[in-house]
Amino acid sequence: MFVIDMFNKKTAMPDPAHALPGRGAEIPTASHHFVNGRALKAPFPVGLEMALFGMGCFWGAERLFWKVPGVWVTAVGYSGGFTKNPTYQETTTGLTGHAEVVLVVWDPQVVSFEALLKTFFEEHDPTQGMRQGNDIGTTYRSAIYTFDEDQQRRAVAARDAYQAELKKAGRNAAVTTEIGIAGPFYYADEPHQQYLAKNPGGYCGLKGTGVACVI
Repeated sequence: MFVIDMFNKKTAMPDPAHALPGRGAEIPTASHHFVNGRALKAPFPVGLEMALFGMGCFWGAERLFWKVPGVWVTAVGYSGGFTKNPTYQETTTGLTGHAEVVLVVWDPQVVSFEALLKTFFEEHDPTQGMRQGNDIGTTYRSAIYTFDEDQQRRAVAARDAYQAELKKAGRNAAVTTEIGIAGPFYYADEPHQQYLAKNPGGYCGLKGTGVACVI
């Protein structure tokens, strides 16, 4: 019963009134990207766009995006929940409500939002609900948090297009990707930033469905 109770706590969004309280101070993090040397925090150059992508464990997802030509900088952190300035350990309890996400900042003159959405849907399984493979919990849910209504409309259109492609491929599972306007983004601590560049043999749980996203 204890194991079942813990599983349920990790896979159900907590009541905001009972979420962990967190703290007023930001968690210290890196100042610059370990791979490209650019600042992790705003202000970013004029004309760049940004969005938050949750694809399960954020280590592999961040590496995926920083390699895309036109992406200015990436950073990992937490969003979509209730706890202020959570620690990594707090998010893994499922009691913060946050998803592990990657902040992606890109130049729309070089790479389109649709190209990033295509990468997002093809490189993980967005039908698994509160998990990604063996990573189980609200922390690992599929999510896109946008910074304006146009981005949100385009993300929803991409989700619907991918759902149609899954159906054509004979997969009847529903896409569970959460799409909404971004709330606060809390940077993870320094060791998690660009983790797989610092630890090339580290864990990466990314695994797509094998179905192409036609946008």
